[in-house]
Amino acid sequence: MPPPGQDFWVFGYGSLMWHPGFPHLEVRPGHLYGYHRHFCIYSHRYRGTPDCPGLVLGLDRGGSCRGMLYRVPAGERDEVMDYLIEREMVTGVYTPRWLEVRSDPEPVTAISYIVDPGHEQYTGRLGMEEMLDLVLQGVGDRGPCLEYLQNTVHHLRALGLPDRKLERLLKLAEARRS
Repeated sequence: MPPPGQDFWVFGYGSLMWHPGFPHLEVRPGHLYGYHRHFCIYSHRYRGTPDCPGLVLGLDRGGSCRGMLYRVPAGERDEVMDYLIEREMVTGVYTPRWLEVRSDPEPVTAISYIVDPGHEQYTGRLGMEEMLDLVLQGVGDRGPCLEYLQNTVHHLRALGLPDRKLERLLKLAEARRS
């Protein structure tokens, strides 16, 4: 929990970039080292079901990730933290961590949600074809997995933060769907 009476930062690397869902005072790009954006979580709720899972993004160990930082006002601390716990911790596949994220004009410490590699929904390293199958089959409470991939790629492009692996996955998914 962030200290009372202080604004705090949230690092978004997937749907939090295009649908944060919480009040914030400032948004800026950030670069997190030590973790990378990766389709490595079987989605059993938001973008799939236990019988027909989709995939969602997680921050996995190694590399780096460009995303967005959101500064949350101190007065919204409890509500935003409750919202993030409900949204991100529904199955326990993520571990919340306070990490340093590089940003201009200075680095900030932000809450980030890191995938738990010991969780049953962690996929490990899937091949492109396996990811493609899961992206195309998954539909959950928040819609099709393909829509999640499209939104993420389009927002990364718009923010000037393209992701080559996600771009390739989207190109293959749209070609297969045609």
